Amino acid sequence: MQVILHTGVHCTDEDRVLKCLLRNADTWRHEGIAVPGPGKYRQLLTDAVNSMANAEPAPDARDVLLDTILTVDPENVDRLVLSHENLFSVPKLLLGGGRLYRKAESRLQMICDLFQGDEVELFMGLRDPATFLPAVFAATPHETLESFLNGVDPAYVRWSDLIRRIRTDVPQVPITVWCNEDTPLIWGEVIREMAGIELTRKIIGAFDVFSDIISTEGMKRFRAFLKEHPNINEMQKRRVMSAFLDKYALDEAIEEELDLPGWDEAYVDALTDLYDQDMDLIASMPGVTVIAP
Repeated sequence: MQVILHTGVHCTDEDRVLKCLLRNADTWRHEGIAVPGPGKYRQLLTDAVNSMANAEPAPDARDVLLDTILTVDPENVDRLVLSHENLFSVPKLLLGGGRLYRKAESRLQMICDLFQGDEVELFMGLRDPATFLPAVFAATPHETLESFLNGVDPAYVRWSDLIRRIRTDVPQVPITVWCNEDTPLIWGEVIREMAGIELTRKIIGAFDVFSDIISTEGMKRFRAFLKEHPNINEMQKRRVMSAFLDKYALDEAIEEELDLPGWDEAYVDALTDLYDQDMDLIASMPGVTVIAP
């Protein structure tokens, strides 16, 4: 069985990945693709991983888990898709120990131990630290940014460090990542890759995120264009989407206001430049796939 694990990151999709997958789940069920609801497994996975910190999983742990979260015979499932953004950490402990998601590699190894014999793959949407850190901070009980950062300098936050740690400690797990900022253009590909279906296949909700940042008129014209040009490929479609955004984008939906002491425009731009460089480094890592426009 292939086990596809989507672990956020925090403040990227707000469960929209899972909701889109669930909207298509009935269509895929007869192809051996299972997308259970989050209430069936999130707490169970967390409890299982926490218990494995002190002991190996019971020999029947995998079978018991599958029987609990699946509504079909596990023997009929070839690909199980799970989404759990708190699996590696809750927001308030994101930088615990001075490292980004410091328990990610150990907890991912526990998932592999739990699903021993299965092929585990990791999917993560990443986000510019210039907007990611303030957003996660706002979702925590920390009263000050300094308390949340736990001594970590934002200029030294690197997603490549996290990816490298995972690749070093759990090398058997392929990783697929993408920039959250690109999500409106690549949403359909992200969903299809997680489901393991052809990139040309139609799905429900392929333009959900795109529709959030474009005017009603722009979306109407875009759908009319697709209807008139049903055979354009994915790359052509993205160029068209970019062109429509140039003309019809909702500025209030794509602009983010930051109000943190010392975080002026120059500092934010510097963090973003470092993020762009970091993504280039990630794209060169063996075992890592970057979905990009």
